[in-house]
Amino acid sequence: MTYAVQAREPGGPDVLEVAEIEAPRPGPGQLAVDVAAAGVNFIETYQRAGVYPVSYPFVPGSEAAGRVTAVGDGVSGFAVGDRVATAEGSATYASAMLLDAERAVRVPDEVPDDVAAAVPLQGFTAHYLVNSSYDVAEGDVVLTYAGAGGVGGILTQLLKLRGATVITTTSTPEKAALAREAGADHVVGYDDVAATVDEVTGGRGVDAVYDGVGKDTFDGSLAALKKRGTLVLFGGASGQVPPVDLQRLNAAGSVSVTRPKLADFLLTPEERAWRGGEIYGLVAGGQLTIRVGGSYPLAEAARAHADLESRATTGKLLLIP
Repeated sequence: MTYAVQAREPGGPDVLEVAEIEAPRPGPGQLAVDVAAAGVNFIETYQRAGVYPVSYPFVPGSEAAGRVTAVGDGVSGFAVGDRVATAEGSATYASAMLLDAERAVRVPDEVPDDVAAAVPLQGFTAHYLVNSSYDVAEGDVVLTYAGAGGVGGILTQLLKLRGATVITTTSTPEKAALAREAGADHVVGYDDVAATVDEVTGGRGVDAVYDGVGKDTFDGSLAALKKRGTLVLFGGASGQVPPVDLQRLNAAGSVSVTRPKLADFLLTPEERAWRGGEIYGLVAGGQLTIRVGGSYPLAEAARAHADLESRATTGKLLLIP
């Protein structure tokens, strides 16, 4: 039997129900994958609620890890029994799924299933931020926000592996402890960012800011930069940043602002394999820790959504078929 979580109409978490579905059969270029674990992400709560339009009945999910059970025509490089993961799937809240082979990355045997499923969205995001949106160099001073969050914790670890000094923010003592555990050098409240940046850099400003908060932090992020510094705005947890007069970048010291998204940094199978290979390699080698905040049976997807929307969780939430 193959099962999936679906919503027949938009609504609260209670619209999610488990239904029997037809076993997936791969078409050309596809893999059939038995799902070992699927990641739960905020975008799926928006889709479920009808904030983002989807077709119903709707099976949520884009992130998962599992084992290949069948290979479609024209697929090379993957075989039955291979462990794979993806950040770019669809209908992953299921016991089995179809996945375009070009969107799959390999998972080393040393990485447990739950960790494998917790890596793709947050891990690949942190990888492109550190390597591609701004290429962090040893000795850089970098400001990030939400250092105890999923991306924040991975980002901090990658920054420290690059030899950067990390300033980050948290909102509670418990989250501050998690940020320090990830390696952050300076963990402060949001109101203390400007003073801390001045103290740590001697008034020069930071080399780069990674800002996933958006509207509430953008002005402070811009002010924190050194001359010719880079602001990477990769999210809008507090809301989207209003239109910006580009002369502000001139006045701030010829700074740069970029607004990336993950899909544009996974453009080819080669790029995907590079990011996946490096991140999973660090996890397998014990150099990168991925925090799983909670695992739920597939049938309890509604509870996972409710817990995520409460914003009281830390670490990745997973569904286990």
